Amino acid sequence: MSDIHYYEPSKGHGLKHDPFNAIVGPRPIGWISSRDAKGGINLAPYSFFNAFNYVPPIIGFSSVGWKDSVANIAETREFCWNLATKHIGEAMNKTSATVPHEVDEFEISGLTKVPSRIVNVPRVGESLASFECKLTQLIQLEGVDGKKANSWLVLGEVVAVYIDKSVIKDGVYQTALAHPILRAGRLGDYAEIRPDAMFEMVRPA
Repeated sequence: MSDIHYYEPSKGHGLKHDPFNAIVGPRPIGWISSRDAKGGINLAPYSFFNAFNYVPPIIGFSSVGWKDSVANIAETREFCWNLATKHIGEAMNKTSATVPHEVDEFEISGLTKVPSRIVNVPRVGESLASFECKLTQLIQLEGVDGKKANSWLVLGEVVAVYIDKSVIKDGVYQTALAHPILRAGRLGDYAEIRPDAMFEMVRPA
């Protein structure tokens, strides 16, 4: 039998860093652009993010705390998701800074605002893929005891998709060609998907 480190989260993990978000990883980055009701823009990355449904296409991210992105989306019911990749990783990291609400993270990161077609929120021009989204559900998370957590799950339907044609080959989107980066735990660990790291497993019939 393996030598197992066991813990119950409510009693502490007993390690130097909480392993939870490193075990559940690497995870896609929810790089979210949003606009408040007065027109102010926000751009921020979230490490709890994924896709949840095909038809309609639903994506979602969770925010620990009622942050600007959640507040903006609650007001306007719109947002964009932008693919974080190695070539703009440093710029993405700059948008994670804690700054006043009125600060535009597009400006401090040097990224380009590109108007969307359906929602009134700009997307990241340098991103190789982006989704325009409309809010479907905003849920405050809670524990098994029913106690509300200081975290909110934002779910949105993807209503428009942008893909740089450089990552489409023979009519197929090639994940690794974009070199997406993913969150991998600790304070600043990331992983990069590269073509040489890909492999295929065919599902059983």
